[in-house]
Amino acid sequence: MVYEMNGNVRYSEVDAKGQMTWLALLSYFQDCSVFQSEHLNMGVRYLAEHHMAWVLSSWQVRVDEMPYLADEIHVQTWAYDFKGFYGYRNFALNNAEGKRLACANSIWVLVDTESGRPLRVPQDMGDTYGMDEPLELSCTERKIRVPENYEEKEPVRVQKYFIDTNHHMNNEKYVMIAQEFVPEHFQIEEIRVEYKKAAVLDDVLYPRVTIEDHEVVTVLAEENGKPYAIVKFLGRKEG
Repeated sequence: MVYEMNGNVRYSEVDAKGQMTWLALLSYFQDCSVFQSEHLNMGVRYLAEHHMAWVLSSWQVRVDEMPYLADEIHVQTWAYDFKGFYGYRNFALNNAEGKRLACANSIWVLVDTESGRPLRVPQDMGDTYGMDEPLELSCTERKIRVPENYEEKEPVRVQKYFIDTNHHMNNEKYVMIAQEFVPEHFQIEEIRVEYKKAAVLDDVLYPRVTIEDHEVVTVLAEENGKPYAIVKFLGRKEG
């Protein structure tokens, strides 16, 4: 079942060039999946009552073209598979003419919030979401290689506004922090994120940044080096 939400790019969602920001795009995708769950009566309250939560394990987000201020946009999401405690979900951003501007693949884990352990996706939940055909993305890697060489940056403390209804740092905030270390000239074409451990209020993240020709990898880690998340930015190549 494909769920769609429509709108126009807001001023608060654009950068200095008037184009939608990456964080705004991630917010649209995240909101679209939440709204589908609410529409199907399996949203935030339902999950809380049943002591469950969907936790993002990884995603791959690719942009061909960012829309501009006031452009009409159509955001879509759909589940394409459920296996064990995993849920697999695609996203798409289209313009008014139906042209695909951006897309994403994501892998989620259903968690028992009382035990903290993964929970097999109930049959009725999978049936309610339904399944549609998956997108074809060139890379479906879930694990991101951690570079051996890196530069340490100033630690970042998890603030109150980073926290969502799961009482963890929201998925997009990891990207927000990591993007600060991307060079100004670097044109981001794709973002891949692997989430390892959920940060909570007042945790301190220690960024370890590696910059190469067409890649920027930021590991947001504990002081001992164990990662909370690994964020990889792929640059647009010339020609």
